[in-house]
Amino acid sequence: MESLNTIERQQEIVRLTQAQGKVSVAELAQRFSVSEVTIRSDLATLDSKRLVVRSRGGAMVNDDLSRELSLKEKRQKHSDLKQKLGRAVAALIADDERIILDSGTTTEEVAACLSEHKNLIVMTNGLNIASELAGFEKVEVMMTGGLLRKKSMSFYGAQAEQALRHFQFDKVVLGVDGFDIRTGLSTHFEAEATLNRLMCEVAREIIVVTDSSKFERRGFHLICAANQVHTLVTDAGIPAGTVEELTRMGVHVQIIS
Repeated sequence: MESLNTIERQQEIVRLTQAQGKVSVAELAQRFSVSEVTIRSDLATLDSKRLVVRSRGGAMVNDDLSRELSLKEKRQKHSDLKQKLGRAVAALIADDERIILDSGTTTEEVAACLSEHKNLIVMTNGLNIASELAGFEKVEVMMTGGLLRKKSMSFYGAQAEQALRHFQFDKVVLGVDGFDIRTGLSTHFEAEATLNRLMCEVAREIIVVTDSSKFERRGFHLICAANQVHTLVTDAGIPAGTVEELTRMGVHVQIIS
């Protein structure tokens, strides 16, 4: 591999670790033509940033899908990026539309950017999102109801599902835990996946908003196939190959700067 500077090498180490699940010091030293001491220093730095987890002789992936983050933790992750994503998605929503906003912190940023929209009807299963929208005079807010999952401040269950069946929407905006070309969109909570699938069924257009860390990750519970998505809004960290494949599928990929 051509010579990389320290930051580039560490970024590539993170990418390799995520792709393979684990890497060894010896393998990395050979790959990057540097000493094992240098690689150990890289891994120590990445471990301190929680980008990888140090292990005996190497490192393992530090995958947030292996543990569920609370709403507070999620809100703190990539906060500036989420605000940019929120603005980009809000620009895709027109006045007079009927939309579903899935629960989550990125979709909460979408909600925060809807204050100037007129005659919107927004259905959500997110208590935090409903609270955000409550102050917007020209946005009508509907909630699914159901069982409240306090960790994420989101509603789920039969009541939430039944509420959606009575309506048809122009768009649904989904945040996801995993986005894989082959397996599709996924999440780690079964009841959430079930509700998300129904959201997709009752909306004419599916918009997915997520930061690039979610690509090539797989949650346990599937929501829908990648080719069912109409528009994906993400950041420049998305793998180039993924953009090409999604475009071939007919998915419009919008990358924020």
